Amino acid sequence: MLEIILSIFIISIISVVGLILIFFKKFDYEKNIYYMISFAAGTMLAASFFEVIPESLEATGTVNYIFLGIILFLFIEKYIHWHHCNRESCEDKHKKVKPYVFLNLLGDGLHNFIDGAIITAAYMTNFELGLLTTISVAVHELPQEIGDFSILLKGGLKFRKALLFNFLTALTAFLGMFFTIFAGNYIENINPILLSIAAGGFIYLALSDIIPETHKETESKKIFKQTLFLILGIILVYLLIMLVPE
Repeated sequence: MLEIILSIFIISIISVVGLILIFFKKFDYEKNIYYMISFAAGTMLAASFFEVIPESLEATGTVNYIFLGIILFLFIEKYIHWHHCNRESCEDKHKKVKPYVFLNLLGDGLHNFIDGAIITAAYMTNFELGLLTTISVAVHELPQEIGDFSILLKGGLKFRKALLFNFLTALTAFLGMFFTIFAGNYIENINPILLSIAAGGFIYLALSDIIPETHKETESKKIFKQTLFLILGIILVYLLIMLVPE
């Protein structure tokens, strides 16, 4: 239980610490964003195919929930808009739509609720799976939070208020934790089902959202570095599977 709370707390803190570093110029976001999301894509794909899917299939015996995860995340992206986006496109699209701030906060809260649920389900299966899932969520969280935070600022919120609301939506991950623990007492096989859905979501996000974002970079040296970071993410997950006990 302690590892679940600690992992979710770390994920929640990312929304505050990362944004403070970036917006106070301690970290060159514009220069490093494509490397960050390449690394995120590598960890998400590797965690899904090396660990999450095999573990969930062993319990459920079907790929139906993985398919459900892909469709669910597609729906969320299309209609609630919590996916990662670059600051330019988000700001331009919603530049004069201040009511969108509230929809964005609602979508971000749902996103973090799902994060908390799948992290909890993973740890309740075994420690190794929980750690890998936490890392996959964490490396995707910072770029995603940057996009959401930019929308809040463009929507008219002051820096401190935007930071506060962004952090409060991050705490909905704990609601996801409580939901998973409570539902586990009443719904049989809830953990492998949630993991299957998470795997589908990770695959969808990596292939349809994150990797296409990296295609905006056209300089050959930077493309090569992106590839290295993607491979590094895969290697990191593989090593963790080998070294961390279940």
